[in-house]
Amino acid sequence: MTGVKSSWIAQLLRYERRGDTFVTHPRQVAPGQRLFGGLIAAQSLAAAGATVDPGKLPQSLHLYFVRGGRYDVDVELHVERTRDGRSFDTRRVTAVQHDAVIMEMIASFHVPEPGADEYPPHRPTVEFDDTAIREPDLEFADRFELRTRPDDDRPFAIPPFWIRARGEVEDDPLLRACTLAFMSDIGPVPVAHPRGVPLRPGAGQAASLDHSVWFHRPFVPHEWNCYEVHPLNVGDSRGLVHGSLYDRAGALIATTTQEALWRV
Repeated sequence: MTGVKSSWIAQLLRYERRGDTFVTHPRQVAPGQRLFGGLIAAQSLAAAGATVDPGKLPQSLHLYFVRGGRYDVDVELHVERTRDGRSFDTRRVTAVQHDAVIMEMIASFHVPEPGADEYPPHRPTVEFDDTAIREPDLEFADRFELRTRPDDDRPFAIPPFWIRARGEVEDDPLLRACTLAFMSDIGPVPVAHPRGVPLRPGAGQAASLDHSVWFHRPFVPHEWNCYEVHPLNVGDSRGLVHGSLYDRAGALIATTTQEALWRV
């Protein structure tokens, strides 16, 4: 992603291309932090998308976080062209640091087709007018604005909340899908926690294990969207959650799932 002055997400997704291998240089955000899963998901989707026809848009991604990544260490994104079809392309991306795999992803791209456009009617769990701006202790917090219930003073960003990117993001479907993939990793882990565990720093070991996104409709990152995440299961030190992203008009933009490790 190169060219004239670009948005913050386009800058984060810059890479050096060597055939179907893409090298990124994640910069340090704060001392001691592990590489944010949403960032490596967005970078991997960008690399996969660079190998498909621009007319095919992201349909879904499914990834596993194999081990924790580090900032200030190059990430090699190896793209495998699994299949090129008339309507769908499939790609596998393996992210490597220091010769060790840190993430595996498979992504599908689809040519937009005419047809039915339906989704169940939905009323937001928290109405936009009932929220207030807050600044949680959040990695990449300077990239987003969040609105939560005024009485929500928890240190983390926990859905449901309204969120938008700071600054306009280019009108590019792949770039905006990458922004959605980045943003979708904000919030699921705390929702996946066991009910009896207090949500405070140091309350236990938590980490994302796997993450999926289905892209349903065009996403405008710099407009307000409501992200709702609901717990589905806790067991065997793992918590599973299901998420939905809606725009201000109530259209379902994307669906997510994530399983997180919680050791307490």
